[in-house]
Amino acid sequence: MKYILVTGGVISGIGKGIIASSVGTILKSCGLHVTAIKIDPYINIDAGTFSPYEHGEVFVLDDGGEVDLDLGNYERFLDIRLTRDNNLTTGKIYQSVINKERRGDYLGKTVQVVPHITDAIQERVMRQAKVSVDDDGIEPEVCVIELGGTVGDIESMPFIEAFRQFQFKVKRENFCNIHVSLVPQIVCRCSTPLETAVKEKISMFCHVEPEQVICIQDVSSIYRVPLLLEDQGMLEFFCRRLDLSIEMRPRKMLTKWKEMSDRSDRLLEQTSIALVGKYTKLSDSYASVIKALEHSALAINYKLEVKYIDSADLEPAALQEEPVKYHEAWQKLCSADGVLVPGGFGVRGTEGKIQAINWARRQKKPFLGVCLGMQLAVCEFARNVLGWEDANSTEFDPETKHPVVIEMPEHNPGQMGGTMRLGKRRTLFKNTSSFLRKLYGDAEYVDERHRHRFEVNPELKQHFEDRGFRFVGQDLEGERMEIIELDDHPYFVGVQYHPEFTSRPIKPSPPYFGLLLAASGKLQNYLQKGCRLSPRDTYSDRSGSSSPDSEISEIKFPSLS
Repeated sequence: MKYILVTGGVISGIGKGIIASSVGTILKSCGLHVTAIKIDPYINIDAGTFSPYEHGEVFVLDDGGEVDLDLGNYERFLDIRLTRDNNLTTGKIYQSVINKERRGDYLGKTVQVVPHITDAIQERVMRQAKVSVDDDGIEPEVCVIELGGTVGDIESMPFIEAFRQFQFKVKRENFCNIHVSLVPQIVCRCSTPLETAVKEKISMFCHVEPEQVICIQDVSSIYRVPLLLEDQGMLEFFCRRLDLSIEMRPRKMLTKWKEMSDRSDRLLEQTSIALVGKYTKLSDSYASVIKALEHSALAINYKLEVKYIDSADLEPAALQEEPVKYHEAWQKLCSADGVLVPGGFGVRGTEGKIQAINWARRQKKPFLGVCLGMQLAVCEFARNVLGWEDANSTEFDPETKHPVVIEMPEHNPGQMGGTMRLGKRRTLFKNTSSFLRKLYGDAEYVDERHRHRFEVNPELKQHFEDRGFRFVGQDLEGERMEIIELDDHPYFVGVQYHPEFTSRPIKPSPPYFGLLLAASGKLQNYLQKGCRLSPRDTYSDRSGSSSPDSEISEIKFPSLS
């Protein structure tokens, strides 16, 4: 097993996650099996209770793990499936050590940071590095580890000491460190490429070879970062430093990445999506949603413009209190080619989201509702079509006479963390005419990731379906409504799950792909052609052939014009 530790200096948020993902990508392109571990030095057990305003999006894994959004980058770049144990926090380590102490595992010894905490860190890393993250079940050969924060943080000290010891435990030829800094392998972030003289100066003062100073300047797309690393000889360095037995030949996977990046820079036509949400002041709150939209826009050769709209600005009260914001918000909504209402929590802004959904339904604008967005679409239809004026979710109005969205019976209201319906769940399509089913390649079922406490009230299902509001996807028991579609509308779709978590750069998420197709006016043509090339089938899970004779094919989607 080879270990590559990525650390950061000067400031947090310098781009360690992208560097770690890119390093893994170029290694995987050589046919190696690569896994990734993210270490977060905070005391929280996981990211489940974080505020989106402070930490951005909570990324959900197949096993229900609520983790840092960097793990989303790992999954998208490497096309792998991680588990909750791939996100290591100080809270998890201390909880594990304290539990051992309570059980008497330390036989009465004084439990200390060194050696007990540092040993626990090393044990967790070595154990998780061996867990397969690919569909073929093969044990990884390389583990890329990102240490969050900066090396000078007090919280990081136990981890720094753990890896100081770790490098001797696994031997030098199996461990190397990449340090990402703002201006020791050393990766320098900058707006323009570094001059040779600057690289030589960094090399001299940091006691590394000049070729070990890698420049990552600003680029048009994060998907160019793996190409930058390869161009500057990082793969050759890893081969020497870690004694990797890989062939230095043309790699199909990176060829696809280059074609994708080049095509992204050449896009001329543009389509716009109004993202109506509660956390629009921090784009990281919707990181995976934005990536899913970008993947889908690139698939149909369109530039993407995201119009961020604070849902509270769409509410009638805003017209009186802040009329300028009110009119600006509605102007953005009305000028968009499609509308997206993502997941969220809390009552603030929900009426504004319902206003946006109502507008999209009546104006026949392409619409996608995710999680809460789907639930509010149910509320909107109940109020304005079924005539149930007080229809609501019991999350926002426990006393409503028409509870169209209710709390799931298994939810424990006395605890916040880890109490939701989380992780990968199966959804069965109940209708063969569903166009979302066609976008999934005419699949009988889909496995997608969930994160919610509330669900559509199944007792009221028939009232909706009698008026053309169809529940085309349900859980295995047929009790939970998972997918909605509206008759006589170009694209009005809601999903209870979060499809953005499984979107990949060359395998866009079907619900988002459908939204972009509809927004660009190409959905019907795509459906009429039988969706003969499903987004899920455009890229193999293991395309890292290193053979020069293997076919290097371009990413090609069917003609949509």
